[in-house]
Amino acid sequence: MKREEIRERVQNIFRDIFNNVDLQINDNTNADDIDEWDSLNHINLINAIEEKFAIRFALGELQEMKNVGEMLNLIEEKLDN
Repeated sequence: MKREEIRERVQNIFRDIFNNVDLQINDNTNADDIDEWDSLNHINLINAIEEKFAIRFALGELQEMKNVGEMLNLIEEKLDN
């Protein structure tokens, strides 16, 4: 799966979780950029991504992620394996 297709799917998940059809993410987007991105929505976001892509994140991987770009890199890596 190409990175742009991954980004589109993740974009739609963000819009659904944060209930904002106009929400635009980029590689630098992080929790500080989205007011509703609290710990509960973070869990919802991760669960939705894991379900959509049929992958699982390790706790250490989640703790290392600093922004959407790193999230996309990790998803891409998991899909390639």
